[in-house]
Amino acid sequence: MRTCVDRLAGNGAHTIADEMKEVRIKGLHRLAVRDDKGNMSEAVLEIKYCRIHVLPPIGKQKRYPALDLTVIYAQEHGAPKGRKRIDWKLITDLSVRSAKDAVEKLNWYAMRWKIEMFHKILKSGCKAEDSKLRTAERLANLISVFCILSWRVFWMTMMNRSAPEAPPTLALTDMEVCLLDHLVMDGAKNRSHAKMLSHYLIKIARLGGYLARASDPPPGNMIMWRGLSRLTDIEFGATIGLKIVGN
Repeated sequence: MRTCVDRLAGNGAHTIADEMKEVRIKGLHRLAVRDDKGNMSEAVLEIKYCRIHVLPPIGKQKRYPALDLTVIYAQEHGAPKGRKRIDWKLITDLSVRSAKDAVEKLNWYAMRWKIEMFHKILKSGCKAEDSKLRTAERLANLISVFCILSWRVFWMTMMNRSAPEAPPTLALTDMEVCLLDHLVMDGAKNRSHAKMLSHYLIKIARLGGYLARASDPPPGNMIMWRGLSRLTDIEFGATIGLKIVGN
């Protein structure tokens, strides 16, 4: 877990931060970071870790015991341009015996944003909490379907950033590609990118209200959710229309 409170440590005469000041840097960790505008850069984190005897808050020391925990500091040296400096302070009860172990815990923590966004799609997009189902079995079935939908929205959002030049058929059917070409017309500047996955994912985002200006960051999950919802409604209507005409 991440901590922002400097708890008392040891015998209570000092804090976690006081102990961590005496800990030497035990390694460096490089990771790719995206700023608010979607621009990528590399951050170099200085890694410290130490096993510390952590005390509960003063008013709760009679109710809770002290714990021996590993504190991990991952701090970026200097002030980067265009984004906040990374300053992670993590506490874990898991074993951390090397810089490799510390980096493993950092990577786990870095997944927090993706987990939170997945649940945001479940709650705000699928509105799982608004379900009126009354039995656990029916609710479990509904949430299972919602999890698949949420994963797909999140996956497509990430694919737009990590594999923009992939073929559109990686994520879309031929009908969806055809519908997107019809619903969102290509400008002269965009025709050279017409065969790329990102080109069609941006079209989906535009259906959800994304303006696609040069200065705009990549579309987020909720924009993609709204765009996919509209595309699905149109695709369903087109399928029903074709069946009626065929009959």
